[in-house]
Amino acid sequence: MFTGIIQAVGKVAAVEPRNADARLVIDAAHLDLSDVAPGDSIACNGVCLTVVALGAASFSVDVSAETFRCTTGFPEHGLVNLEKALRLSDRLGGHLVSGHVDGVGEVLHFAPAGDCFELVIRAPGDLARFVVSKGSITVNGVSLTVNRVDGDRFSINLIPHTLEHTNLHTLQPASRVNLEVDMMARYAERILNYRDQT
Repeated sequence: MFTGIIQAVGKVAAVEPRNADARLVIDAAHLDLSDVAPGDSIACNGVCLTVVALGAASFSVDVSAETFRCTTGFPEHGLVNLEKALRLSDRLGGHLVSGHVDGVGEVLHFAPAGDCFELVIRAPGDLARFVVSKGSITVNGVSLTVNRVDGDRFSINLIPHTLEHTNLHTLQPASRVNLEVDMMARYAERILNYRDQT
């Protein structure tokens, strides 16, 4: 479990293909790895991955073909938002994030709006119903608040701090982003559907 509050921006240092799967070496940048051990989870661009090996300032993870299919992937030398798994004693500064990407969105607009930037994303049709104004959504692992919703499109304001401390500053129109909708919305839909079926 994660919060969507990014702790460091790392880089994919190496990609070792293993048939349809791959092992990645992630340069952890300023992420403190002193309390990380093999078997621990780290969210990389919003994808919960298991650490299989540790270096002095890096860690390795195995990525399955299914993960590549459901996400934007991990190109070599690409920047990745990093967050270690939540501990029960941690502050919940964002919202509860599982690290299970629900789908891939497309950036339609990314431009200055005063001191901030406006980001407009098109969600896949089956996810759009879970996106609500003033609700939470995770974009490349970053917990964000939705400003407006128009059909399958939604907009977000990104403050300078978010742009400085995540990889979202690299976005541009046509960029693909990992999306995870608020898990509470999924539970609510399941409860309502179950009630209607009984």
